[in-house]
Amino acid sequence: MIIITSTNKIPKFNNPVVALGVFDGLHRGHRKILQCAVRKARKIKGTSIALTFSPHPQKKKSLYSLKHRLRLISELGVEVCIVINFSPSFAKMSATDFIAKILVKKIRSRFIYIGENFHFGKGASGDYRLLAKYAKENNFIVKIFTVIKSDGRPISSTAIRNLINNSEIKEAERLLGRKVSVLGSVIRGSRIARALGFPTANINPHHEIIPPAGIYAVRVIFSGKQYNGICYIGSRPTVCVRKEPLHVEVHIFGFHKKIYGRFLEIQFVKLIRPDKKFASLKDLSIQIKRDIISCRKILKSRR
Repeated sequence: MIIITSTNKIPKFNNPVVALGVFDGLHRGHRKILQCAVRKARKIKGTSIALTFSPHPQKKKSLYSLKHRLRLISELGVEVCIVINFSPSFAKMSATDFIAKILVKKIRSRFIYIGENFHFGKGASGDYRLLAKYAKENNFIVKIFTVIKSDGRPISSTAIRNLINNSEIKEAERLLGRKVSVLGSVIRGSRIARALGFPTANINPHHEIIPPAGIYAVRVIFSGKQYNGICYIGSRPTVCVRKEPLHVEVHIFGFHKKIYGRFLEIQFVKLIRPDKKFASLKDLSIQIKRDIISCRKILKSRR
């Protein structure tokens, strides 16, 4: 997938089919818009383009970092992703200017795919109705997508964010249409887990939403391959006197490579237990062995 980060450097694409949105979380509603754009572009021998924004226009903490979003968008078959820097100056651009200067002049959009609840332009004044108003005179066609609902409630990034924060992993997974996951780079840690016999990769999750503290059965995606593992999220109360920020560590079964600085995607399968303080490192080590056995059984049953 081609990634473009400047609206001054957009080449001329053949019959652009533009999916417009923040696409935070890439949930089922977002995926439908992007997948339909890909199919339409292939049908008319055009170019599928995702047009998104970073940072989040509503200043919300993102479900996924930009890097994670780009990876997921690419996996759907989108050919080009244009990432607009949502700076204070860009936020002042009117909705009509956004249509005229970006969608029409810069991209030369042929089709624009948009969710019915998505807004754009200064003060979020633009929507699908405004696009439809300017469509004919600017030679593009607007395709509007209704909000997908689950149990009568709209599927939204906010709802999924709340589910993850409450450890409701299975329900969040259902709304996403795939596993809840975190993408982060491997950083150096204190090596305490290694001393206990369970080497872990310490993860910097790059400001992504992470589940609450606890022990999780996980699958780990690294370099295009999938591995089973156990993930710890917590403040390490057994070894730390003072309360620390949450750490994210993953022990990958049967994995012995040095991967500092590389990216891992951790897919959460099931919460095993909450984080807790143990009386000694020996007690902690015994519990980790039990947790690993539990994780192996769960991951084997859900192969």
